[in-house]
Amino acid sequence: MAEPGFWDDQAAAQKVIDENNALKGKFDAYQTLANEVEDLAVAYELLNEEPDAEMQADFERDFEQAQHDLQQYRLNLLLDGPYDRNNAIVEIHPGAGGTESQDWGAMLLRMYTRWAASHAFKVETVDYQAGDEAGIKSVTLLISGHNAYGYLRAEKGVHRLVRISPFDAAGRRHTSFASVDVMPELDDNVDIDIRPDDMKVDVYRASGAGGQHVNKTSSAVRITHIPTGIVVASQAQRSQLQNRQTALNMLRAKLYELEEAKKAKERAAIQGEQLEIGWGSQIRSYVFHPYTMVKDHRTNYETHDGQAVMDGDLDPFIDAYLQWKLAQRNPQ
Repeated sequence: MAEPGFWDDQAAAQKVIDENNALKGKFDAYQTLANEVEDLAVAYELLNEEPDAEMQADFERDFEQAQHDLQQYRLNLLLDGPYDRNNAIVEIHPGAGGTESQDWGAMLLRMYTRWAASHAFKVETVDYQAGDEAGIKSVTLLISGHNAYGYLRAEKGVHRLVRISPFDAAGRRHTSFASVDVMPELDDNVDIDIRPDDMKVDVYRASGAGGQHVNKTSSAVRITHIPTGIVVASQAQRSQLQNRQTALNMLRAKLYELEEAKKAKERAAIQGEQLEIGWGSQIRSYVFHPYTMVKDHRTNYETHDGQAVMDGDLDPFIDAYLQWKLAQRNPQ
């Protein structure tokens, strides 16, 4: 049997290992970027001395790659929160509006899936509730990869869509809303106390996207945290035990976020800040009629390439958000 304090020592040792790995990753990224810049400088000098079409094409390709790597390096330097390097739990909930809003939820699901794929992150659908006619009623994703939460916390909030509805025979313009919640996946080292008596556990049959049947047994698990009213569900795993553990992990993440929000509210009250809460406080608008523009209302970053955003090009928004948060933390 392990001696008292054994697991604490193990956790402390793992934390040191993780921190060392993170530092090594930043150093390796810097070295790679420095080598890329050095190679570009040499290629630039050669092109000035003796122009060559093939070398010019290689230079332009390598320059574009170096720009991308520089952006990723800058983003990584801004990710210094306690759980930024963790996996992310992402929930999408369409607002009122029936099919129109449920379709908007599905569009956001596609956007985040594409963004994750561009970063070689793994996406697992933990819970999926299909819409009545199209889209989704709700979806929960586990996005796994280094700094997944650090990136995706920029997406937490209400997202607003303005477009000509494909479901309106009269071709009228509609406005839809969906909320995106983002939480870090927490490991066992984070102490979140959940009393068994405070939980109501229900089991049901799991079903996949579009009504596809996943499991004929009651393997899906829904947990209601009675004191807070928080509800979490998991149907991705094959066994009820695995789904229960996944749901518990999600509940721990939600309770952590609830406590952090409470602390933020207390700090804001002391500092005299006004926190915006509710559907009116959307973080980003996606306008596709009468013009095309996607704008973040926190940072004022905007782009007219709405299709690229919907295809997962979120890094400029994430970069702007991290810079904005850094400026808030270190005002001039």
